Amino acid sequence: MRIIISPAKKMKTDTDTLEYHGLPRFMEDTGILLSRLRELSYEEAKKLWNCNDKIAACNYERLEKMDLCRNLTPAVLSYEGIQYQYMAPHVFESKELAYINEHLRILSGFYGLLNPFDGVVPYRLEMQARLTVSGCRSLYEFWNKRLAEQLFSESSCIINLASAEYSKCISAYLPEKADYITCIFGELIGGKVVEKGTLVKMARGEMVRFMAENRIEDRKKLREFDRLQFTYSKELSNRNTYVFLKGKK
Repeated sequence: MRIIISPAKKMKTDTDTLEYHGLPRFMEDTGILLSRLRELSYEEAKKLWNCNDKIAACNYERLEKMDLCRNLTPAVLSYEGIQYQYMAPHVFESKELAYINEHLRILSGFYGLLNPFDGVVPYRLEMQARLTVSGCRSLYEFWNKRLAEQLFSESSCIINLASAEYSKCISAYLPEKADYITCIFGELIGGKVVEKGTLVKMARGEMVRFMAENRIEDRKKLREFDRLQFTYSKELSNRNTYVFLKGKK
């Protein structure tokens, strides 16, 4: 079993809490992307990142100084988004850390596919960014099916806790016999399941924590998830989609 999650835009450097375990698998490709980003003018980079001047200036300076092999942070500690706050890996004990090291994978526009303890540096490059590189018109085309092939070489059972922007890198290349389970976290409103962005991110983080604390190996055990007032809906779920509703018993 492997769990896939999205990265977060906001990142930090933390070289003290935990040691990183080597470099990401697709470092050569990351180097190609870095070289391409360095060719952009400030205005081109700002447009690519779709951000304000403060964020653009910070990240443009990062590009100039970026060293992919120094001052590295374990990937799972480098991202500061809501999902990572609710996962709270910095307080995991050794068994939880061992679990996510084996099972958790982070999708990234810049690094491709990350193990939790791969050493990374702060960057800004979302998967849907319209970057032309190496004859490819987008990052989806650049990464193509390589991320899915690597993931499915590790396991045929994938638990999808990533956003659609990132999970399409995997779902577009599913092997015939793959078990690919997407978890939906929502509320039943007007007979429809409605997902709310912040709450979904919170639940995804809590689900990773739930899996790590219980060291889950059987996909059916996911149905026992009951945090943040979510409960599994048998009626709305199927083999490939597990629906969790908030406030329903």
